[in-house]
Formats: sequence, structure tokens, C-alpha cells
Amino acid sequence: MQIHANNLALNAGRGPVYGPLTFDTNGGLTVLRGDPGSGRTALLLTLAGRMRPDSGSLTVGGHHLPRQLRAVQKISSVAGFVGIDSLEESVTVGAALRERLAWLAPWWSIVRSPNDVAVARLCSPIFGNEPIPHADTVIWDLAESQQFLLRLVLATLSAPELLLVDDIEQLRNTASRSIIWARLADLAASGTHVVVCASSFDDQLWADLGIAPALIDMNLQPADVNPRVENPAEVNPAEVNPPAVGPALLTMAAAASSEHLTAQSEPIKESH
Repeated sequence: MQIHANNLALNAGRGPVYGPLTFDTNGGLTVLRGDPGSGRTALLLTLAGRMRPDSGSLTVGGHHLPRQLRAVQKISSVAGFVGIDSLEESVTVGAALRERLAWLAPWWSIVRSPNDVAVARLCSPIFGNEPIPHADTVIWDLAESQQFLLRLVLATLSAPELLLVDDIEQLRNTASRSIIWARLADLAASGTHVVVCASSFDDQLWADLGIAPALIDMNLQPADVNPRVENPAEVNPAEVNPPAVGPALLTMAAAASSEHLTAQSEPIKESH
């Protein structure tokens, strides 16, 4: 799962949203750093085939965007996006999982709400050694890290090749971020390409966890230079169909009406 971007840019009525940006990724865990307002969320949605860039070239997993948006949507999933995969806090963990499973299942199948055994089976690949909640646990009773892990579970039930995670700093607690970084690193090690958006690099946390993600810094891309991905161990600057679930769980982003967003009226059930 490689991503190749060359002079990728998106503009809106009030000016540039992001870019031009040039970078390459080669799978594993990649961290995309950008200040709030730098267009980092829009960039992640572009990589997921949910937004159309204005200029430049982009290839994701061998698919050329924007010409092959649908192909990229089938192999990608997103998590951590406010208004896209936000959880409805008044429902239970079992209800959240059932709704996602129902969306992924054939239209004619009957999907029952999972019990504790089924919840443990579905959540264990993402939760790892973290405590897995019971099926009847109401989402607002979950710890911050558990809520975020549940969002990752919902995003990965479709077995995406590419997972894009927005704004890791929405986890205000350092211990919570440490848990999520560790689980994302394990997910990346299992074969899923994980791209995480952040305001700053958590160098100390990564050192403590023994992980070394590839880095892309949106803030260090001068107009006349094409920085590439940097490996922290060897610094060498060469440089949404959103998860489809029902209205009981998620609120679609207001940005979905933007002219840059692709039509979402017919979600792709083969993948999501």
C-alpha cells in the first residue's frame, strides 16, 4: 500500500486549503503533521478518496485519483473525524457494533446484536490487552481511550488496506494517546497502512513505545522544494464514503455538501 503525491493541492473560495504537497509513503505507520487549519483533515479525506484535489497527481495503492475514487474508497476507511465517525454516546457498545455489522452485511441477512463473547471477538484485534467493554455498556461510560479504540474497531470491520486517523490530539490525556499509538503501531505491523494526523510529533511517547513511524511535515514544505517522508531513525529530508453506518450512531459532516466532496448517496456496500 503505497501513496505517491506530487504537487497535490486543494483550494476553496477563500484561498488554499492545502498544498502544493509532494510526498511518498510505503506502508506501515505514517504520521502527517500539520497545524490546525493547515488543511490536514482535508488532505486525509483526499487520500481516502472522499475529496477531490484541484491540482497535482495522487496515486493510492496503485489507483489514480481522482479518476479512480471508487476503487480507493473500497480499500480505505477513516476514524477520528469529528462529525463523520463520532459515536452516539447514549447507545450501547453492542448496538454500535450491530449497526456497523448490519451495514456491511448483505441486505437480506439478519444481524443480531452481539453478546459479550462476540464483542470480545470483534474488539480484540484492536483493543489488544486493553479492557474490552461488555456489550451492554453505554458508550458515555467508556474511558476516553476505549471510545477511540471502539471507533477504530468500527472503522476496521471492513478490513481496509488503508486506515486514516484524524487529530490524535483529541485525546488530551498522554496515557490515552500512548495506548492508541501502541495499538495503531500493532495494526500497522499486521499489514494495514495507517496514516495518522497530528499537530506535533510525540517523539518521547514513540521512544517509550519502541515505535518509529515515517513522518511527513506539512509545515516544512517550501514552494520550491519537494520534501519527502523522513524516517526518525535516519533523518533524510528527501522527502469519506465515510464509514457507512446508520444515523443512530453517526452524524455526517457538514462539509459533505462541499463541491469537493464526492457524492455519498450510494455508499459502496462491498467494502463499507
